[in-house]
Parts: sequence; structure tokens; C-alpha cells
Amino acid sequence: MSATVRSADYPRGFLLRHFPLVSLATACVVLVCLSILTIQLLTIWRAREVRLHEARDAAANVSQAVAQHAYDTLREVDTLLLGLVERSDLPGASGFDQSRMQALLRNHVAELPQLHAIIIFAADGRPLVNSGTTMPVNLDNRDMESLHYHRLHNDLQLYLGMGAGRQVNSEWILAVSRRINLPDGSFGGVVLATIGLNYFRKFYEDFSIGEQGTILVTRDDAGLVLQIPYDGRVHDVTELPFKLFPASSSMAKIRDTHASQGLDGRSRIISYHKIAEYPLVALTALSQDEVLSGWRNDACLQIAALSALILLIGFFGCRLLNQLTSRLIVEEEFKESSDELRVSNQRLTHLALQDGLTGLANRRSFDEALIVEFSRAQRAGNSLGLMMIDVDFFKQYNDIYGHVAGDECLKKIAGVVASGMRRAGDMAARYGGEEMVLLLPGSDVDGAVSLAETIRHGIESVGIAHIGSPLCKVTVSIGVAVFPLITMETMSITLLNAADHALYKAKASGRNNVCTCDSREKKFSRTNAVEINENWCQEYVGQADLSS
Repeated sequence: MSATVRSADYPRGFLLRHFPLVSLATACVVLVCLSILTIQLLTIWRAREVRLHEARDAAANVSQAVAQHAYDTLREVDTLLLGLVERSDLPGASGFDQSRMQALLRNHVAELPQLHAIIIFAADGRPLVNSGTTMPVNLDNRDMESLHYHRLHNDLQLYLGMGAGRQVNSEWILAVSRRINLPDGSFGGVVLATIGLNYFRKFYEDFSIGEQGTILVTRDDAGLVLQIPYDGRVHDVTELPFKLFPASSSMAKIRDTHASQGLDGRSRIISYHKIAEYPLVALTALSQDEVLSGWRNDACLQIAALSALILLIGFFGCRLLNQLTSRLIVEEEFKESSDELRVSNQRLTHLALQDGLTGLANRRSFDEALIVEFSRAQRAGNSLGLMMIDVDFFKQYNDIYGHVAGDECLKKIAGVVASGMRRAGDMAARYGGEEMVLLLPGSDVDGAVSLAETIRHGIESVGIAHIGSPLCKVTVSIGVAVFPLITMETMSITLLNAADHALYKAKASGRNNVCTCDSREKKFSRTNAVEINENWCQEYVGQADLSS
């Protein structure tokens, strides 16, 4: 349908009545604005999630760094205590020298900056040797928890005895100890080292956790050891405004990040990390309000800019409405014409490449495909096969049954030949008259011959009556040529000649069979084949005259 007819069938008034462009354009503008608004809001929300994700990663990194620092600090002290416990000149041994041991302890304290003091206690709880000149306050108590623990546990594991709420010389400390075993395995005392918590604070205060953020180091029993920021005292864990760990977490596998709303109504991002080999947990809590403060400012600016953009889009959308109304009709007419032209072109292309009688590809299409497949086989070094099919005694068939019946016969034969296209690249075409071809890229001789026999048998099985044939039905002769390796010097005409030679070989050998081209055999010329065909026809005519 042309554009002129389109305009006549659908006048401008009809389009305006059935397609209210004002409402449609308004709806489109609204939809665009809503889409932009939705996308921007999703982007803003995504930015919030990214901020929270970054905060979780930051909290997890801080917790891991705190845990690693605590582990390295305790590991150095633990190694020192283990070396002292394994010495042979400890209290109870015959070679114990108190002054020499005190000098050794003083050197160890000087080497490790985290150490506050090292003390060796006897089995009865008396302090025997101290790394300082005087014994620190509150450490000569017989009821000290480290002594009680080591008396009851006959192992040589490190024990964290002192922590929250314990001060020595006005400094908060953390005490670690190991048991001393006498040669007979009995309890011989305790080696105890005190670590000043200020050593940890100086390291942890460099982390950026915000004004409301918190870094904690706690024991497995929820005893608070260290807190950043530090207000001069160590708080009890019950004084914290938020819960340390989820109720479902196992203390043996604490390593996670989660969000929690504390008793003070503030949401926090909490990350906790188990300190390897020691009964301590490092925890970082960041204020979610502080994390999202910058995001809120950015979100307000983006929403303001988005509102201005939506108003601007609406304004220009209304201005362009009249122009869109007139262009819509023109575009619709042009689209209709383009569709019709495309369909016509497709139909013409199809007719130009297809045989109108058989529905197979025509000679032109076959010639183009042969050149393409031949070039492809040359480049890849693949094989290429060609099957040439000729209807036996087809001239006699037309003479006996007429050309209309001959056309129907060719259609049936073409249907069987087309069934031989079993792979991508195979092409069946009408070569001319009653001759048909089947192009077989990548085929070998055995496969091509087997397919040819299938086609020959299929055409014979159709059972088209033909009293001019010795078998009284229509049969075909097929010549097969396969080049297993096509070199750059080979020409496509060579493959055609080979298939044509094989076809005449099949006709000369009695028809209704399949022959291949073999260079070792004597070639049959077109003259010999025609003579054989004419001799058989004369013999058939003579027999027909006698029978009549």
C-alpha cells in the first residue's frame, strides 16, 4: 500500500480522533519523568548500600588489624614466657640465682616496648623475682586468679588473668601467665608478665572510626579488656549501649559483620574478629548515622537537581508536542511503504534464486554457492562433493505423457532430491532441464555414494509409471565426484566435469545406478554415451512396434 493510499484511507482527522496525541505525549513525558525519578532514586539507594558496604569492609579491616596487632603483641610475650618456663634455673632448681634472674627479666622488659613488668611467683603465691626494683601494688596477693588457675590446671597454656578493673602504678594493665612445673611435675609457681594497655591505645587511636565509633577488645567470657575512645577508666561490658555479639554466634567462630540497633536507639555497624590462639575478641562498632551523613547531603543535592531536570523535561515536552503530532502521520505512512518495499524485495530475491517449477535453487544460485564453497574448501583444506542427477529416458516420458505430466514428475523427483540436504551448507538445485545437482561440502566418497543410493532408491520407490523405461517406472542415473583435498590450483569447473563424467558413466553402464569418477578407469565420452542411448531407444521402438 503506497503512502498516497495510506493518507487517503487514514486522513489526519481520523488519526487525531483515534490517537489523542496530546494525551499520549503527556503520558510519555510523565513516564519518562517517572523513569528518570525511579532510576535516580535507585541510584541514590544504591549509593547508600555502597556506603554501608564500604563501612562494613572498613569495620572488618579495623577489627582484623586490631586482632592481628593483639596477636603479634601477645605472641611475643608468650614466646618470652615460654622460654622462661623451660629454663632449668627457675625457682625450685638447685642453680637458681635471684639477682641473675632479675637482671635477665629487666633486659627482657627493655627489649619489648609492650611489657610493663615480669614477675615470678613461688608455688605459695609469694613474688620471688621482679623485673623492677620494687614489687608493684596489688600483685603480691595470694588469691590472685592466675595462681588459682595454674594450680588447678596442669597444662602449660598461656592464661590471661588480669584485665578490666586492674591498675598497677596508675596504669591499666593486662596480665598473661604460664605455669612453672617442678622436675617431678608438681606446681612450682607462675611466670607472669604485665602489658600496659596504653601500648594498645596508642596504636588503636590512629584508626578512623568517627566520633561515635568504638574499638573494643574483650575476653571470651565477655569481660571488657580495652575500649577506644578511652575516658580514663575501663567500663564494664554491661555499660555498653549495644550488644556485643549476635545471640546465635559461636565464640569459637566469631568473625562476622552485622548491623545492630543498641539500647540508645542508634544503629551501628559491628564487626568482630577472633584473635587466633588466645581467648580474646577484637570488635569495631561504627555509627551508621556518621557513615551515612555524607550520603544524605549528596542525596539532597541530587534530588534537588533531579526535580529541576524533571520540570525542564516537562516544559520542552509540551513545546515539542505539536511537531510530534504532524511527524507521527508522516512516519506511519513511510513505515507502511518501507514494509511493502521490503516484502517485495524479499519476494524478488527469492524468485531470482529459486527454480519456479521444482522449488529447488536455480542454476544461478547453484553457481554462486559452488564458487563460495569451493573457495572455502580451498582455504580450509576440506573436501567437497558434487552429485549430478539425470532422469532416465525423460524425453520419452514427455513424448508419451506430455509436458504437463513431465513437470509433475520433476516436482516429485525434486522433493526426493531436496531430502538429501541433511547438513548446513548442502544445496539441491535444478541444473537444467531434467538434470539436478546436490552440493555436499565436507563429504567423503562413501558418504556421498551412500546418499546417492538413498536418493536413487527413493525416486525409484515413488513408482512414477513410465512405459518407455525398461523398469516401467521413472528412474535416475547419478554421478558422484568428491575431491578429498582441494588445493589452490584446483578449479570449480574441474569438479563439475568430474561429476558430469561420472553421470555419463552411470548412463553408459545401464542407467538407474550410481557411479563415481575414477581416473584409473577408461573415460566415457559424450559421443559414446549418446550412441548407446540412441541404440537402446531404437531397440525399444522396434520392440514396441512388434508388440503392437
